[in-house]
Amino acid sequence: MPQLIELPQVGESVVEGTIGKWLKQPGDRVERYDPLVEVITDKVTMEVPSPVAGQLTRIIAPEGETVPMGAPIAEVDDGSSGTPPAAPAPAQSAATAAPAAAAVPPGPTPASYLITDARPVGPTGGSAVEAQAQEAAATDPAPAAATPVPPPAPPAAAAPANPPNRLSPAVRRLAREHNLDVSRIAGTGLGGRITRNDVLRHLETAASAVPDAPAPSVAPAPATAPAPTPAPAGADEERIPLTPVRRMIADAMTRSVAQIPHAWSMVAADITPLAAVRQRERDTFWQREGVNLTYLPFALKAVASALKEHPTLNAAWGDDCIILKRRISLGIAVAAPAGLVVPVIHDADRLSIAGLAHAIADLTARARAGALRLDDVQGGTFTVNNTGALGSILGGPIINHPQAAIITTEAARQRPVVINDAIAIRWVMNLCLSFDHRINDGDQAGAFLQSVRNRLEAMNDDTPIY
Repeated sequence: MPQLIELPQVGESVVEGTIGKWLKQPGDRVERYDPLVEVITDKVTMEVPSPVAGQLTRIIAPEGETVPMGAPIAEVDDGSSGTPPAAPAPAQSAATAAPAAAAVPPGPTPASYLITDARPVGPTGGSAVEAQAQEAAATDPAPAAATPVPPPAPPAAAAPANPPNRLSPAVRRLAREHNLDVSRIAGTGLGGRITRNDVLRHLETAASAVPDAPAPSVAPAPATAPAPTPAPAGADEERIPLTPVRRMIADAMTRSVAQIPHAWSMVAADITPLAAVRQRERDTFWQREGVNLTYLPFALKAVASALKEHPTLNAAWGDDCIILKRRISLGIAVAAPAGLVVPVIHDADRLSIAGLAHAIADLTARARAGALRLDDVQGGTFTVNNTGALGSILGGPIINHPQAAIITTEAARQRPVVINDAIAIRWVMNLCLSFDHRINDGDQAGAFLQSVRNRLEAMNDDTPIY
């Protein structure tokens, strides 16, 4: 019996994924948990296993297509029914067969696109009633020989193409924030689903429209009009096509800046005692543990401890509430070959500095090898970006949506510092914080930064590494 395979949910902030590569083709036998398809999200490139054993009969979402989480992507016959899928009825007229062949990929019937009785079916966006009517017409020779199938009911009488229950949480939230009527937005997603880009494009169109435009019915037209063809590249230009990962990162950054009111603050930490400890211990640590002892595990330890004192930084915005996270799971930004990824150290507050160093080394190596697992990128509550490794001394990071804040640890540099009316050479590291101003004000953000700085400055020979 054919079973629909759906794109699994990755996390609360991931609403869609791009089909990277199908690892099985129609007709192939698949076992349960066999890798079926490679899916690219803004957090990770992952292999999705087959939830059932059987024969892959149809691919619904082709390579390169972006689909919402939970949408059907393939069909597998698990063999529970002894009868093969019914072939299209030969009595179907040529007038109805041509549009169906153009709109529906090879498969049993257009009705197999049906998700629920109230949702659109297939790329044509027809309702379940229309699909059943076409199927009935194909099996009844009398109407097929008489006249073509009558046209569907006028749009005014039809069910809405995008019922509210098909909107993703991110799209529903964005529409609520801008008080939008989603029935006026044309969806470009799977089955006519409204995507976040559709809403943003609608907002841009509304902002650029003439205020006194007389005909409201003309307003939605630009949203459905094709994008203007870009001018050809000049002799001194080169255009690099966007990879799926680069496009995902761009969409994630746009969503964060569009939905989160960023505020920014910075403090300088005198880490001279910490620098001495690291200088003395790093060679021995490498010989004993096999991983580098950088400044990052010390910073993660300080951040995790400070988050316990300031829980509103370990939180998320919930429209009508602030959601405090009980666990402290720190995301670390890693520059992988395919693009930026943010693997997560779960329950980072329970790890020692040595344990954090091992976790950093493991996640960084697997991120750069493209071997991260799904749980490696889920559940992050706060993000730390070690931009100091790139030589940066000051930065304004973008928050990893939907978290409340992100901190960067900048490069440690020797600087002249005034101490007791005398100039001394000290190791100084800047700490830069971007925070969601809906959740925290400068008072809370400043107190958190001071806590992180004080903990780093207090690290010395007595600080336990294990």
